Amino acid sequence: MSEAPQASNLTQLLQMLERIGRQNPKISVEDVLTAIGRRSFGPMLLVAGLITLAPLIGDIPGMPTLMALLVLLTAGQLLAGRTSFWLPGWLLKRNISRQTFDKALPYMKKPAGWVDRLLRVRLPWLTGYWGSRLTALTGIAIALAMPPMEFIPFSANGAGLALSLLGLGLVARDGLMLLIGFALTFATFAIVGVSLF
Repeated sequence: MSEAPQASNLTQLLQMLERIGRQNPKISVEDVLTAIGRRSFGPMLLVAGLITLAPLIGDIPGMPTLMALLVLLTAGQLLAGRTSFWLPGWLLKRNISRQTFDKALPYMKKPAGWVDRLLRVRLPWLTGYWGSRLTALTGIAIALAMPPMEFIPFSANGAGLALSLLGLGLVARDGLMLLIGFALTFATFAIVGVSLF
C-alpha cells in the first residue's frame, strides 16, 4: 500500500480527513492513520490535538484519554528511532460514527485558512532531529497529564491546543509554532497544578 502524501498545512490535513471512506458508517483510528500516513509524527500529533479540541468529538467521555494514548505510543516510538508507527489492534479499531465526524469537521475547517496564513518556515532547526525529539518528549508529558485533565474544566482543551500547535509546527516546519506550543504546555500544566493543589 502506498504511503499517504504528507500534509504541509492544516487545510491539507483536513482535506485528507474529509476524504476518508464516504460510505463508511463509522470512522476508526485506523482509517484516520491510513489517510494521514503512519510515518510522520507531526500529522499524528496535529490530528490528536484537533480531535481533542473538536466539538462533538472531543466532548465524548474518554476521547482525550484515547488521544493521549495515541500520542504516548507514537512519541515513544519516535524517541526509540522507529521510522513508522505500530499501534495495537484494539486502539486502531476504536471508532466514532460518520455522522459525528462529518458534523465536527466544519468547526475545524473554519479557522484553517486563517491559521495557514500564519504558518511559514521559521527557526527550522527546531523542527529537525533534536527539535522533533523535544517535541515528542513534550507530547509524552501532555499525554500523561491528559487523563486527569478530563476532570478539570477546560484543561483538556489547553492540552489539545498545545498538541495542535506542536503538530502544526512539525508539519509546516515552523519553529515559532513549536515555541508557542511549548509555552502553552507550560501554562496548561501551571493551571492544572494550581487547580489540584
